[in-house]
Amino acid sequence: MLRRPFFWIIALVIAAFAVLPSIGNNVELRESLVLAAVYITLASNLNIMLGYTGYINFGSIVFFGLGGYICIWLVYAHSWPLAASLLAAGVGVSFLALIFGLGILRLRGAFFALSTIGIVEGVQAFAENFTPWGGSSGIYISPQVFQPLGGSAQALWVIYFLLIAVMGASLYLSYAIKTSKFGLGLLAIGQNEDAAAILGVPTPRYKALAYSASAFLPAIAGGLYFFKGAFIQPSDAFDLTLSTEAIVICMLGGQGTVAGVALGAYLYEELRGYLLTSSTFANFQLTIAGVLLLLIVLFFPSGLMGFLYSRFPRLKRVLE
Repeated sequence: MLRRPFFWIIALVIAAFAVLPSIGNNVELRESLVLAAVYITLASNLNIMLGYTGYINFGSIVFFGLGGYICIWLVYAHSWPLAASLLAAGVGVSFLALIFGLGILRLRGAFFALSTIGIVEGVQAFAENFTPWGGSSGIYISPQVFQPLGGSAQALWVIYFLLIAVMGASLYLSYAIKTSKFGLGLLAIGQNEDAAAILGVPTPRYKALAYSASAFLPAIAGGLYFFKGAFIQPSDAFDLTLSTEAIVICMLGGQGTVAGVALGAYLYEELRGYLLTSSTFANFQLTIAGVLLLLIVLFFPSGLMGFLYSRFPRLKRVLE
């Protein structure tokens, strides 16, 4: 994998995210790239299920939200250090995803998609009524927790660089899975699950492992994101809109591609930022996202990467 150009392209993207805001201490650019990094992380991990196996998962936000809650709760209630809290969040959510995956991944198509929506609603209802997590009011943490990171101002930069590292790990994980024997099994499931099973692919185990793998890094990203804001509540942690946006991103960039999903996430975040700050379109953000998804399905089913591959076939040798 090290010999392939795409490995180093990912490294350059990570370096650009890390270096550009540092030049001149550009806080505005940093905050913009924080959101881009979160979108890339969520979409890249969703792509493991949606792009490789063809399973539409509306519940990917559960990994992000649960990771945030576990991390914040451990820091707030048990005074755990941030690193240990993030690791516990990632491992815990990944284990839960494996257990749930063994059950719900017996469903297919619309039944699976609807079940993931039900999981989002169920987990949100649990968080709203779970007293140790603050119920519907959520959890606030004192700014003093940032002192081990050098104070509030320095902590924002530390958290930013950690989010960039998680984003990079997400891209490399998606790339590694796609180019592995495991990834070939997932792609076979996406093409024809019954035929893949006949040919010897252990489909239930592969799907559950993919579901679990797609939960680990979003959980850590959720922990970092909500730790950065020093606050978490159910409506923010389990916002179904974010799951829908991650699906739009995968289809915009080209599901099943690593570069396309990353490019789609960045472009979508820029578009979203423009719409939210526009006096004309601020209230139509989700409407425009829906129209964008419809246009992609109708006219560009392969996304941006499919369009680029058709125009520039040599890109297939460089980009995954």
